[in-house]
Amino acid sequence: MNLETLKTYATKKTDIKRTWHLVDLKGKILGRQASRIAQLLMGKKKPYFAPYLDCGDYVVAINAGKVAVTGRKLKQKKYQRHSGYPGGFKELTLKQMMVKDPRKVVELAVKGMLPKNKLQKPRLRRLKVAVDEKHPYRDKFKI
Repeated sequence: MNLETLKTYATKKTDIKRTWHLVDLKGKILGRQASRIAQLLMGKKKPYFAPYLDCGDYVVAINAGKVAVTGRKLKQKKYQRHSGYPGGFKELTLKQMMVKDPRKVVELAVKGMLPKNKLQKPRLRRLKVAVDEKHPYRDKFKI
């Protein structure tokens, strides 16, 4: 074995190749699918993964309105926000959020699974969520 040929490989931006993944959320558990989507967005399964580079792929998640949750989360899980003004506290349950905008539920779940660093926003930009099966990215997938 020649030790001079064994070198540490550093991934460059030119080495990153992005593919498109289609994830159907119909009847699937929200948290499990969110962690799977987060791994695809980060590119953790790629051989050239580097935590300081954005190596991930594009993900199209369909049927966000039909995602499932376990236990009593529909009534007990709360989404809270505050406008910064007095009386500006808003709170919605998961059930109310699913009626209002199911895409936001999936996006927030995936955001929670991603590392909190400067790469979070560009990774989330590559997540495309559709409420039903219709989406404008059909030409990106090879059939």
